[in-house]
Amino acid sequence: MKSFYIVTNTTKDPDLVYTNSILDYLNKNNVSCIYNPDSADVEHTDYCYTNADIVPDDTECIIVLGGDGTLIQAARDLNSKNIPLLGVNIGTLGYLTDTDMNTVYDTLESLINDCYEIDTRMMLDGKIYRDDELIYEDVALNDVVLSRRGILRVIDFDIYVNGEYLNSFAADGVIVSTPTGSTAYSLSAGGPIVQPNAHLIMITPICAHTLTQRSIIFEQNDEIVIQMNDNKKLSEERVATYDGESYCNVITGDRVVITRSDKTARLIKTSRISFLERIRNKM
Repeated sequence: MKSFYIVTNTTKDPDLVYTNSILDYLNKNNVSCIYNPDSADVEHTDYCYTNADIVPDDTECIIVLGGDGTLIQAARDLNSKNIPLLGVNIGTLGYLTDTDMNTVYDTLESLINDCYEIDTRMMLDGKIYRDDELIYEDVALNDVVLSRRGILRVIDFDIYVNGEYLNSFAADGVIVSTPTGSTAYSLSAGGPIVQPNAHLIMITPICAHTLTQRSIIFEQNDEIVIQMNDNKKLSEERVATYDGESYCNVITGDRVVITRSDKTARLIKTSRISFLERIRNKM
């Protein structure tokens, strides 16, 4: 790799100390590296945090400085570029990131010498229909969550899989997640941990009003439909959220259709730490 671009979470690196350190290292090794603070200007664009339009097309690697949340945001905003991402943890957990500032220079040397792997992660498409009209859609690397907002009352919804009725729920909500998202909100709601590069879709109810609550795992090409039911004439305080970032309010009768996305997240892997070891260390 000879061409790099840096995306920095400036709340975690406000003085750009880490950013400039990486820039200096790569420039001293005679490779191209760019940090453009204008990339954070997303006003009047479709992006949330990073303006993908100003990332050069010849970039071979995007270095993402932050934590898991920053890496997820970059994966969503930069997906159309199809450029692999290197996550550098300067945050807290760093479950998804490949390296941190203690080991980043060894990692960069590996990239310069083309010693790395690409870990491809599946993503989800979530489309919301109202009266059979598409009103919102987005992609998610971790999960699409249907939940309440405002007053503390359960919400009612039906779930269909490939057109077949599965069950009705009265719950705080439901999480539809990828394997990558199995260690995020789904885990907190009692869902299983799944090998992150697996290809499947999980459904995990959130605090369901039932004596039994179980996650259900489906094949990657299955279609999940969540039908919002009458909320007992209460105010329509329900929301669909994508990776905890973008969202759309939903009302009675809305359908949320979730499928595997054609888009993927490409994460660079140089660390020899195994999936099991990462679970032991991070969980």
